Amino acid sequence: MSGFKDVVGHKDIIQYIQSAVEQDKVSHAYILNGQRGSGKKLLARLFAMTLQCESGASEPCGECRSCVQTKNGNQPDIITIKHEKPSSISVDDIREQLNGDIMIKPYSSPYKIYIVPEADLLTVQAQNALLKTIEEPPAYAVIFLLTENADTLLPTIRSRCVMLKLRNIKDKLVKKYLMEEMKIPDYQADICAAFAQGNIGRAIMLAKSEHFNEIKEEAIQLLKYIDEMEMHEIVSAIKEINKYKLEVTDYLDIITIWYRDILLYKATKDVGGLVFGDQLKYIKAKASKSSYEGIETILNSLEKAKTRLKANVNFDLVMELLLLTIKEN
Repeated sequence: MSGFKDVVGHKDIIQYIQSAVEQDKVSHAYILNGQRGSGKKLLARLFAMTLQCESGASEPCGECRSCVQTKNGNQPDIITIKHEKPSSISVDDIREQLNGDIMIKPYSSPYKIYIVPEADLLTVQAQNALLKTIEEPPAYAVIFLLTENADTLLPTIRSRCVMLKLRNIKDKLVKKYLMEEMKIPDYQADICAAFAQGNIGRAIMLAKSEHFNEIKEEAIQLLKYIDEMEMHEIVSAIKEINKYKLEVTDYLDIITIWYRDILLYKATKDVGGLVFGDQLKYIKAKASKSSYEGIETILNSLEKAKTRLKANVNFDLVMELLLLTIKEN
């Protein structure tokens, strides 16, 4: 973590932060709302680092005592709220770590900053305790609430915070980062970017995952030959897919992107936009064989399969129905 220049995307939020710092219009409370892996924690840490930086600039210098402490995770006036229970942040967590501490003035910095990761997990009692502090904070206090779904917070909290929404990053920026910073080959960066759907954290995780490549290869092998498969072979394939039960969303996303490629090629004959361009022979063959309605049916059945699996419908039954629908269309 060195500065805003290293953040992929989110230029509007970065401009807002820098403008707020330059004009001395920093709010007492912010909500950073975005998917897991979208960069909430990084942006909150950089915002905090900038506010405490001894240079007083709109970009952290990275070299002063405060910046070095922040990088090392021991800046005394930047506090991250922790919670023992994995599924909730209790009223005691907020009272002990935030409300009970916030009236103590900063040790060595202009601000006292509190970062609350997973603020979606705040109980109603914890939120009400936090609300009292947000309504009447000390002049030096800044609170960052990091959420995946800001709607879980009380309307009274949302109305008193500045909302910073992290939007999806363009695939080309994600791909550029993977290729330049992680030295991922072109074709692999394409696939990771397509799967990440604008989430840089997820793209990095996929790029590092050998298991993901294994799932991808298994799914592609199935999709290449499913039209010729007999029923007993489909049953065997479902047994294999069971190995990836925990990553079944990734597996289904691979199939979805495969059929989107087929639809794209069928409609445009453009090979430049294909994620699975290295499988062009099979994409072409399926595009010529399938109707638009058939491909649409498959894409809809994939969404239905995800919904059913979330509802804990029997895994084998869901996958059998899906694979038969794919085979028939």
